[in-house]
Amino acid sequence: MTSRPTLPTRSTARRTARKPAWKTALGVFFTLVMLFPVYWMVNVSFTQTRDLRADPPHWFPWDPTFEGYQAVFAQQLPALGTSLLIGLGCVALTVAISAPAGYALALLHLRGGRTLNFLLLVAQMIPAVVMAMGFYAVYNNLGLLNTVGGLIVADSTVAVPFGVLLYTAFMSGIPRELLQAARVDGAGAWRTFRSIVLPVSRNSTLTVALFAFLWAWSDFIFASTLNRNGDLIPITLSIYNYIGNNTTQWNAIMATAVVASVPAAILLVVAQRYVAAGVTAGAVKD
Repeated sequence: MTSRPTLPTRSTARRTARKPAWKTALGVFFTLVMLFPVYWMVNVSFTQTRDLRADPPHWFPWDPTFEGYQAVFAQQLPALGTSLLIGLGCVALTVAISAPAGYALALLHLRGGRTLNFLLLVAQMIPAVVMAMGFYAVYNNLGLLNTVGGLIVADSTVAVPFGVLLYTAFMSGIPRELLQAARVDGAGAWRTFRSIVLPVSRNSTLTVALFAFLWAWSDFIFASTLNRNGDLIPITLSIYNYIGNNTTQWNAIMATAVVASVPAAILLVVAQRYVAAGVTAGAVKD
């Protein structure tokens, strides 16, 4: 005679689901520590210039001012537009290169695929400063210094290796039945890529696009090396216009940083679940 399994009581389930208070407190503490620089950035953006060097510092903007944000919207909108253009251009170029490359490595069984994957990993380990120096020498000969197009290409070189590796990992897990059905219907490699592989790779595409945009949006090394004297400069470079030899407009600098952080924060919140699915795609195969 078999014994019936005992079901957990309501009190037992409640004790299991309840987290220890110290773990919750520890999590809240570390979250506050990580978010403190963000709070201080917002605090300084509303602080009067005369109060920036107060001792002790003002933990709250008791006499708030909007002069920093007025300076942002009066002076920094062209730089924000340039950063947006560079970010979108980097996204388009990265996806256009990474998606076909990942498809070829994952599903077309190219010779030397493993070697190429290894080289892509190595490319991600090269410091950006080293790459910037190389780009400077090449762009100086090609006449691409101080151009938006040159900066888009440079930023894409950081995002493309990541994009290719992510696409390869995801596309390797696509059921072969879909590809075989496409071949039976007479679709070639390019038609299969456009009609089947790319649509089912939506999460990976969004992840790669978000990574490329955030890198281009926050880039300073390539911008300061390749586009310092250009007519159109990104926001990361334009912030330094507020820094002088004798005075520093810290409230304007922090206000610019706050405004520049808003698009990235919105993208991260909106695309969070797609990014989580895109990063873990291909990690587990049947």
